[in-house]
Amino acid sequence: MITGELKNKIDSLWDIFAAGGLTNPLEVIEQITYLMFIRDLDDVDNKNAKENAILGLPFKSIFSEQVQIGERSINGNQLKWSVFHDFPAGKMYEIMQDWVFPFIKNLHADKNSAYSKYMDDAIFKLPTPLVLSKVIDSLDDIYDSMSKSEKKDIRGDVYEYLLSKIATAGRNGQFRTPRHIIEMMVKLVNPKPEDTICDPACGTAGFLVEASTYLIDTYKNDILMNKENRDHYMNHMFHGFDMDRTMLRIGAMNMMTHGVESPFIEYRDSLSDQNLDQDKYSLVLANPPFKGTLDAESVSSDLLKVAKTKKTELLFLALFIRMLKIGGRCACIVPDGVLFGSSNAHVQIRKALIEENRLEAVISMPSGVFKPYAGVSTGILIFTKTGHGGTDKVWFYDMKADGFSLDDKRSIVKENDIPDIINRFKNLDKEIDRKRTDQSFFVNKEEIVNNNYDLSINKYKEVVYEKVEYAPTHEILADIVALNKEIDKNLEELKALLEG
Repeated sequence: MITGELKNKIDSLWDIFAAGGLTNPLEVIEQITYLMFIRDLDDVDNKNAKENAILGLPFKSIFSEQVQIGERSINGNQLKWSVFHDFPAGKMYEIMQDWVFPFIKNLHADKNSAYSKYMDDAIFKLPTPLVLSKVIDSLDDIYDSMSKSEKKDIRGDVYEYLLSKIATAGRNGQFRTPRHIIEMMVKLVNPKPEDTICDPACGTAGFLVEASTYLIDTYKNDILMNKENRDHYMNHMFHGFDMDRTMLRIGAMNMMTHGVESPFIEYRDSLSDQNLDQDKYSLVLANPPFKGTLDAESVSSDLLKVAKTKKTELLFLALFIRMLKIGGRCACIVPDGVLFGSSNAHVQIRKALIEENRLEAVISMPSGVFKPYAGVSTGILIFTKTGHGGTDKVWFYDMKADGFSLDDKRSIVKENDIPDIINRFKNLDKEIDRKRTDQSFFVNKEEIVNNNYDLSINKYKEVVYEKVEYAPTHEILADIVALNKEIDKNLEELKALLEG
């Protein structure tokens, strides 16, 4: 999360678009994303050249000496942000419109890749050279501020703030997942280089980007120095589905900017019969939309067998189970109602998690986590697909703070349970003797079953009430009598003063 000067600069950038006549938030975020992508291509290309030189690997710049744009062959150096941003506004606009934009639209050699599919209908919409010049200057100023920041991933924070401006956030039950929550979930499940990861409601690919970042930070040599692992990471590891082409386009660029060459990001209704994925992924990370109900005829019959319902939050849980391989893990966000709802479908899906798989953890989050977009109370479920049970006890954690105030402002605060959650989950053997009055504790499966598979932490935690000592009744009555006498005396004195 960003504040202060950098936030003001991003707001000013947004104002430039508005002054230029671009007021649709989705169009603005698309155009900004294209330009950030173009700028990042220059930076990433230089970074990759240096890394490959250190590793002794061959490298060919995407800005090779001659680049084919349509029927023309031009010097690729002119397509670099660091070169054309110094040109006069008119020439810069011409280069962007005629050369740079067609170049990025056809950048990926694989025409069936996610990037190629969703860039194919992308349109450069900045209306005038002056607007483009102002936007580029503003972006350079923002990148300059980012370079001076000491935060590890300030660029991610900036992009998150840009995405937060999408006015349609919250529409159809969809709302963005805060990046620090995504980061926590990724750390909890600890992705490995051999994993195949999916988010069936990927949006701008936040979970996939964070997983890719975690893998490079944790297993860099295992991935980059191993040909098979590198190919898997670049071309086969990451899968994301969504029904919004704008989000898919942003997601594809987001993944490529973070170094993943060919993520499998596809337009797909994950809950419908068009999604045939089964026993395919070793890790699912998701915050699926909670948009109420769907037409039962559009829902895959396989999912309805697990939970006969129209509620998307329950159907997505059934989908996660189906998509995972045996031994595959899932960390997902669900609304509180999933944890304690009493309908047959609610009970069925919780029973499936506990009786047919291994439910490991339920993390209860405060309602303010998703403000200002939504005030819904949510929880995180972590489970492993076994197909034959395995749940003997479930770990519960009552998150009370996430490092930000729980109002619409979401200001930074000292209170933050996230480091404690990660540490305790990675050391569950030390949680055995925790009491129900503690912030985290285990609950045996039998107790959960006897409570109709209720997974609400309030069902199991114990609250200690401080004992308040009161004086004996006769003393209280005596005090009341004395107080009444004092009142009567004061009234008499007041009356005498008024009559005198």
